[in-house]
Amino acid sequence: MALQSFSSGLPLGLVWLAIPDWMRSIGVDIRVVGLLGLAQAPWSFKMLWSPLMDRYAPPFLGRRRGWAAVAQVALLLLTLALAGVGGHPDTPWVVAALAMAIAFASATQDIAVDAYAVEVLRPDEQGVAVGARTALYRAAMFTAGGLSITLAAHWGWPRVNAMLALLFLPMLVVTALSPEPEHSQKPPASLREAVWHPFLGFLARHRALEILAFVVLYKLSDNLANALLRPFLVDMGYTGDDRGIALGTVGLVATLSGTFFGGAMTTRLGLGHALWIFGILQTVSNVGYVAVAGAGINRPLMYSAIGFEQLTSGMGTGAFSVLLLRLTQRRFSATQFALFSSLFGLPRILAGPVTGFLVSAIGWQQFFWLTIVCGAPGLVFLARFVPPGTREPEFTIEPVAPGEPLSPAQIAIRGAIGGIAAAAGAVCLVAMIPWLKGTPFGEALDSVLHPADVPAWLQLVGVAIFGLVTGLFAAAVAAARHGAVPAEELA
Repeated sequence: MALQSFSSGLPLGLVWLAIPDWMRSIGVDIRVVGLLGLAQAPWSFKMLWSPLMDRYAPPFLGRRRGWAAVAQVALLLLTLALAGVGGHPDTPWVVAALAMAIAFASATQDIAVDAYAVEVLRPDEQGVAVGARTALYRAAMFTAGGLSITLAAHWGWPRVNAMLALLFLPMLVVTALSPEPEHSQKPPASLREAVWHPFLGFLARHRALEILAFVVLYKLSDNLANALLRPFLVDMGYTGDDRGIALGTVGLVATLSGTFFGGAMTTRLGLGHALWIFGILQTVSNVGYVAVAGAGINRPLMYSAIGFEQLTSGMGTGAFSVLLLRLTQRRFSATQFALFSSLFGLPRILAGPVTGFLVSAIGWQQFFWLTIVCGAPGLVFLARFVPPGTREPEFTIEPVAPGEPLSPAQIAIRGAIGGIAAAAGAVCLVAMIPWLKGTPFGEALDSVLHPADVPAWLQLVGVAIFGLVTGLFAAAVAAARHGAVPAEELA
């Protein structure tokens, strides 16, 4: 599992870090370089095609390893194609298209590898595996997104990209030699079942909504504190060398150590105890940033604050990752784990725009105090399904509400209402950003609903996708709570 995670980290470092650096270094317009950020979209929306990977299997290596191998072959060929255009700086749009294709293949690989982890790891292996996976994932990101930039300055991008592509060959060997899960899972009988039953299977569980709220909120304090960490250090007067040491060395080592330690200790402490202990530590660790904000230039304090916060954040991530593995049903492991990981990343995506306005309004010290307060909701929801003192939480099926099961039409109506309400709320939230800058709210709302350029259209498409996913979620809640599908089919 750890070695397969190296294969997952390579394309992420290439698309997120190396390609933008490469394009800008050869003089590509900064606006085009900015648009390359859209290549991150497949990782955010991978749940949309994950049901296909639950339903269908390649004719070799099984349902999970087969898809991982297909994705790795695609990554090998696409990265070689990227090497082929490396000597032609006049083709940035070809590079952008290849970056998007690499991201899609990488997200597909992640779906397969995560699903394989759910099915193959025993409970006593999950904690250590989480730490090892994170360490090699980050090592691969550094190889493709850091080391490659340095090597390209001496050897050129065509040769470096070809070397990165060839790294997928040993990864294919690892995938081929990996064992099949001890207990095979029956795949969904239809595509409808593959799309619908993963939602119902989770939402039929006791405290399902509280668990979902916890998944979104557990790392909120961390996400807020880290969203503008580099600008914070700039504002405090620290040099580029200071920031590089703090975030590239101290922070990285602390995060990896914390994740490995947190995962391993989750097995020893019990999942319930680990979630509580590490959840509290990762929240109160932001006090260090409060101290840094009021101390002026104090390098030992700054390094200590970042090291401690990143260490505890990694510990919380380790325990949380074990929780996701245990929450995911093996039969629908591709779709459910993709959904959980997307929800987990949602606060990180939303934190950037929000934190900028907060810091501007209240200042850095008050902002970091606020991040500590924002850690409380996650712990409140944790108490709903893991009361303090619980060593190992149990995830049981919720009794179905009395009465006749809902008809498909009734489920669809509830889903439509939920989706429309969510889309309307998202439009209003998006419109509030220019409104806070002084634009009349009606004018801001009209600009969202009548996009005038590509970014605005993409923004509206994002709102529509959010409404669609929320509507599906609302329909699934109604169906699960009213017994639209027998409980034995969801087990």
